[in-house]
Amino acid sequence: MENPIKNFICISNYFKGNDFLINLKKQGNRVYLVTSEKLRDKPWAFDYIDEIYFMTGQDVDWNLQDLLAGVAGLMRNRKIDAIVALDDFDVEKAAYLRENLRMPGMGQTTGRYFRDKLAMRMKAKDAGIAIPAFSPLFNDDEINEFADTVSPPWVLKPRSEASASGIMKVHSKDELWQKIHELGDENRIKYLVEQFKPGAVFHCDGLNWLGKTLFSITSQYLATPMEISQGGGIFRSANIPYNSADDKAIKKMNEQVMKAFGMQHGANHTEFIKCDDDGKIYFLETASRVGGAHLAEMVEAASGVNLWGEWAKIEDCLVKEKEYKLPTIKKEFAGIVLTLSKFEHPDLSSFSDPEVCFKVPLEYHAGLIVKSDNHARVRELLDNYAERLIKDFATVAQQQAVKKLH
Repeated sequence: MENPIKNFICISNYFKGNDFLINLKKQGNRVYLVTSEKLRDKPWAFDYIDEIYFMTGQDVDWNLQDLLAGVAGLMRNRKIDAIVALDDFDVEKAAYLRENLRMPGMGQTTGRYFRDKLAMRMKAKDAGIAIPAFSPLFNDDEINEFADTVSPPWVLKPRSEASASGIMKVHSKDELWQKIHELGDENRIKYLVEQFKPGAVFHCDGLNWLGKTLFSITSQYLATPMEISQGGGIFRSANIPYNSADDKAIKKMNEQVMKAFGMQHGANHTEFIKCDDDGKIYFLETASRVGGAHLAEMVEAASGVNLWGEWAKIEDCLVKEKEYKLPTIKKEFAGIVLTLSKFEHPDLSSFSDPEVCFKVPLEYHAGLIVKSDNHARVRELLDNYAERLIKDFATVAQQQAVKKLH
């Protein structure tokens, strides 16, 4: 008789995913976590983790041969049923393990579509999905053709950096080549150049099962991640009115992206821009994980769907060959406002409106989530809270240079 208890290896080189680990354990599974040594003292959900293993380094610094050897050693006396990556930087790690150990799930080729911004754009272009004009930085003639035929401004983007850090805005061909030369021969291949299209940036957060999008919700960044990364400030996002023209168009394009990129199961977070110049919606990038910056809590406040928890249930259903069913979905509104704080533990007690449903618990962060059945009320509170946070709490951190292609 097959053992009903399944063994999962979860990889997270950032402190995130406790809800996933908790829900996976509650389904009656054994949960093994591989994370970074520097995260040893973080408040992981230890009561729901059977064993935890630590790797030196973070992001792309893990030695993949050591990781493979460690997981292979673990498999000698127990059957591993699935390997799950909880963060952007872990997608390649999990895919590398699956390929070498012949485990089911996303392999390295498909994983590239959810990590490498150049692979994303090339795949989207091949699938007929609207994207801003772009060029790799491999060939000088192609770069010159791009600069001569696509009107500036442009942005130099790191191909595999999570979030908007490392992006450089460029206004002329001379400046473009200056930036490329500054990157150097080794680093230029880690970037691409893309036309900058001003407009409203949206994100669609969803769940897939058997290759189909079962749930998605559309939200708008009220200050874009690039603006936050480049100039500091307040991060804000809120879901948009249901069944609006933008909501329908973005959800439709999101399904096209998921199908073209080969997303089968689990959580996904995809970004789009509605261009000010032509009113069209363009695909920007996607990720096979839950959105960061506490967007999961915002989505749950609006919809009742805990993306981490439902993702865990999807993984459980897959290995146990059970049917997955979504919970009851609400259609309310929620928004988040978040900033780096000059205080380690900011006092947010003055934000006491009844719509406040969550306060971000991270050190040196000040942030809140509000929810209401009234979209305008959510936006009003976010505007008000942003001004107050800027005045009393906000600070700015320096960007870090992109050092490795991953």
